[in-house]
Amino acid sequence: MAGCEPTVRIQREDFDTAAEIARLTRGRSDVGAVVTFSGLCRDEAGTLAALELEHYPGMAEAEIVRIAREAAQRWPVSGLTAIHRFGRIEPGANIVLVVAASAHRQAAFEAASFLMDYLKTRAPFWKKEHRRDGQSGDWVEAKDADEAAVSRWRVSP
Repeated sequence: MAGCEPTVRIQREDFDTAAEIARLTRGRSDVGAVVTFSGLCRDEAGTLAALELEHYPGMAEAEIVRIAREAAQRWPVSGLTAIHRFGRIEPGANIVLVVAASAHRQAAFEAASFLMDYLKTRAPFWKKEHRRDGQSGDWVEAKDADEAAVSRWRVSP
């Protein structure tokens, strides 16, 4: 069933990956594959105390919904979820979750990868590092590798 309505949440609190998978698959006999991606806060070789994530409420949700709907139109997924956290997040804690459910694995893999690549490059979030040594951290800049990853999904006119 292509064109499912994705679930998008931006929240301060943590999420439960198993519960999100269960929500997408409960009572569905047409799901043959579930792909998940969980993004965690790294400790940057022990230098990071936390990462502070900020966003524009309303704008961030709208952009993620737009991206998720595009994924749901491009691949035959029966369910799609994107959850992104904000606030102060310590190393090892969850930041983002993408779950794609489909009848077949390839559609689930591609929809999840597409959604995550676009979340990294297009969703309006800003990350500030808080260092263990107490020094003021930097705002994290976008990486060229993220932009290169998203370029593979662009459709030529």
